[in-house]
Amino acid sequence: MAKTLLPLVIGLGLAGGPALCNPIADVICAPTDQMTRKLTQQFGTTRSASGLRSPEEVVEIWTDSDGDWTMVIAYSTGQSCIVAMGAYWQETEAKNPA
Repeated sequence: MAKTLLPLVIGLGLAGGPALCNPIADVICAPTDQMTRKLTQQFGTTRSASGLRSPEEVVEIWTDSDGDWTMVIAYSTGQSCIVAMGAYWQETEAKNPA
């Protein structure tokens, strides 16, 4: 998935000079609607899970049929950022919260 996300970085115009020296340069941000379109239409992922991190932040897990996954934080400002990605995502059985 990392190889397939390179066009996302370039397509969103987020690859740049000074950011490459930044230790958090792997974080990719874009307007939420644009990020959602890229993840679903271009990369074939679906939102598998989400949870509230704070009143202003929702953590989302996007997965594809090959088991690649992407963690996105959606902010109340309308921006979303990819903060992690990996492979071999596995679903677990839902547990009764009671």
